[in-house]
Amino acid sequence: MPSHTFKLNGEQITVEAEDDVRLLWVLRDLLGVTGPKYGCGLGVCQACTSHINGKAFNPCSVPVSKIAADDEVTTIEGLPATVGKDLHPMQEAWLDLDVAQCGYCQPGQIMTAVAKLRRAAEEGRDITDADLDEIRNICRCGTYTRIREAIRAGAKNM
Repeated sequence: MPSHTFKLNGEQITVEAEDDVRLLWVLRDLLGVTGPKYGCGLGVCQACTSHINGKAFNPCSVPVSKIAADDEVTTIEGLPATVGKDLHPMQEAWLDLDVAQCGYCQPGQIMTAVAKLRRAAEEGRDITDADLDEIRNICRCGTYTRIREAIRAGAKNM
């Protein structure tokens, strides 16, 4: 069976999996990283959103063979380490504003929000309503208003 090496949440790992296995299943089933959730398997619902090299992506749509040895994958479990705290400021905002209902989509929502805020910061600007309108993560509970409020609150502390 082929071996695949990449950085996961700050740690270099090697895992054996067939080349066509989606990264989401490698994370969840082989590595025990369960923050990214399975929703649609097509990258539409974005419940699995994680970061690759600091940018949002959907591991349900990416075969593990497409992940290079120098790629860094960050999931919700590794997000706090990116700021050296127990919780990332976005996670704190989510808790402060009591965003989650069922909570299933929340890791993907948070990872998308952090990537969106990082991109705005790299461009030297604040997050806008247009940026928030571009976020397409699906929340079956419909907590979109609180999600937007939490993104704005988290942005103040990032």
